[in-house]
Amino acid sequence: MSRLGNLGARLYRGEVGYDFIGKRKIWYGVSILITITAIVGLAVSGLNMGIEFKGGAVFTTDSKAKVSVSQAHEDAVAASGHEAIVQELGNGGLRIQITEVDTDKADQIKAQLSDDLGIPEAEINADLVGPSWGEQIANKAWTGLGIFMVLVVVYLAIAFEWRMAIAALVALIHDITITVGIYALVGFEVTPGTVIGLLTILGYSLYDTVVVFDSLKEGTKGITKQTRWTYSEIANRSINGTLVRSINTTVVALLPVAGLLFIGGGVLGAGMLNDISLSLFVGLAAGAYSSIFIATPLVADLKEREPQMKALKKRILAKRAAAAAKGESPDDGDDRAQDFGPEDGTAETAGATGAVVGQRRQPGGHGRTPGNRR
Repeated sequence: MSRLGNLGARLYRGEVGYDFIGKRKIWYGVSILITITAIVGLAVSGLNMGIEFKGGAVFTTDSKAKVSVSQAHEDAVAASGHEAIVQELGNGGLRIQITEVDTDKADQIKAQLSDDLGIPEAEINADLVGPSWGEQIANKAWTGLGIFMVLVVVYLAIAFEWRMAIAALVALIHDITITVGIYALVGFEVTPGTVIGLLTILGYSLYDTVVVFDSLKEGTKGITKQTRWTYSEIANRSINGTLVRSINTTVVALLPVAGLLFIGGGVLGAGMLNDISLSLFVGLAAGAYSSIFIATPLVADLKEREPQMKALKKRILAKRAAAAAKGESPDDGDDRAQDFGPEDGTAETAGATGAVVGQRRQPGGHGRTPGNRR
């Protein structure tokens, strides 16, 4: 087995772990920095809205032009006075897209392109696209996004608790902001395909977050009945226990999207794939990141503010300090942990996802943590 595979197996078995929660301030800082960069890029550069949102004309030729794509681009810009997007079609023809032109201007551009490209004007098809269709798409997307966010908060508040709902909402906003900011910085065209991609990544990001939340919910049943682990420590075990699954699903999802983006859009020059593939690629990566580094640490922060969790943490730290002074293990003689066993699903979960972060799990049968006597 490779080193990476061996590490993944050890993470899954709970033999090793990483202190995600303990280093949450670092992840918060990284996310804030990325988000600020995305917002600045959006404010300075703005989004490169496609013809569906701005309106304009699309010129297509059925026969092969006598000029290259780059020369056709220069001719189109010169004829229209606007930026143009030129793509070569499979039959050798060209597709020239120019935004913000009306009918009269489109006729003038068509005549000029006929001369520049050496193609009869009758063989150039001109289609006008109004901005109203793209505006309707955008409005429906915003409406759908709002409804989706509300339903997410309501569902998570009922199925889990309101703190998890708030954390998931913050993670979703984080993913959308970063994805939109990347579009502004890169300058890729925003089309209805981009909108579809943005809505798609929301479901993936939420799925990854709910997997961790479900593990956390099971791991914290009866948490106040024991004095071994704080809420943050159990949250950290939940992340480590689902880490391999999150990595595997993210990599498997990113591979075909990367093929669309880098091979289809970059190598083959299929520019129409860029609009949806970039949003999916950035959104999937941001969704996996936010599930691990943002959503769960935020839940732990919110829960640790509760009086019960504060009192529990105080008892645990006091017990550990007393045990350290005596040179004993803090788990020795912990009779209160007897009610925090597999019947609650907690000790079993904690044992399966690792002991104290970075520490090897002690020998014990069937995932039972040492000191949990029956």
